[in-house]
Amino acid sequence: MPLKVAIQMDPIAVIDINADSTFRIMEEAQARGHSLFYYTPDMIAFDDGRVTARGADVTVRREQGNHFTLGEPRTVDLGEYDVVWLRQDPPFDMSYITTTHLLQMISDTTLVVNDPFWVRNYPEKLLVLQFPDLTPPTMIARDLATLKDFKARHGDIILKPLYGNGGAGVFRLDPNDRNFNSLHELFTGINREPLIAQKFLPDVAAGDKRVILVDGEPVGAINRVPAAGETRSNMHVGGRAEKVELSERDLEICAAIGPLLREKGQIFVGIDVIGRYLTEINVTSPTGLQELERFDGTNPTAKIWEAIEARRA
Repeated sequence: MPLKVAIQMDPIAVIDINADSTFRIMEEAQARGHSLFYYTPDMIAFDDGRVTARGADVTVRREQGNHFTLGEPRTVDLGEYDVVWLRQDPPFDMSYITTTHLLQMISDTTLVVNDPFWVRNYPEKLLVLQFPDLTPPTMIARDLATLKDFKARHGDIILKPLYGNGGAGVFRLDPNDRNFNSLHELFTGINREPLIAQKFLPDVAAGDKRVILVDGEPVGAINRVPAAGETRSNMHVGGRAEKVELSERDLEICAAIGPLLREKGQIFVGIDVIGRYLTEINVTSPTGLQELERFDGTNPTAKIWEAIEARRA
């Protein structure tokens, strides 16, 4: 049965249609006969008991620069839609959190993907804390002395913003580093949030594996290899995607976290695995669908829609 689908996402005009997972989700929805309504996060509103959004009906096509057509702008009641996708990129700030509160208000009648209550309570770098047996030594703190104690214990660490994304603000502090105090001053001068520190994993040189799960089940993975001289493997900062198979350890990790993801309505999730360790569980706006399809010749996006259609049924 065709579904009415609304997509809350960043501006569609500037996306890369050959890499953007949201575009692929829209393309697959359209192929399955579902109608699409597009709006940006700043256009959502609470209006006299209704959660509304100002946007437009949209059709998409695989022609870069001519990849979408919008209908006339209009305001809709999101509670009248079958599915709403929460797909804007972090940062996971108060604006992002506010949209999860508003979308939660329609979740009795509308399937919001991923479930906004748990997106809010399970941001990527916090959900992993529930699985200490799977993760490298990790600390979340703001106090400099506390963070220095962690570095003294582990020597070589990664320090990054707790709510960052795309590899921005990620620093490796090896045993000879002399910039800890300055970095702490920089981070704490920008905001009031804690930092996250993790023991550095040398296996990152061989790649940071992105494993995609659909409704708690792994459907494939891509390997993201850092550029020469880089610690970060994010494709936003020059990481190279390559084909990779799921290992026994990857499947063990997925088996441990999958039931919780499925129970909490996290239909499309991307986890990051370095060596034998789980480092992040991405539930806000995970990526990697198009790369996985190209490498494996599969259609994980169809599996996502099958899971959504089954839940709606």
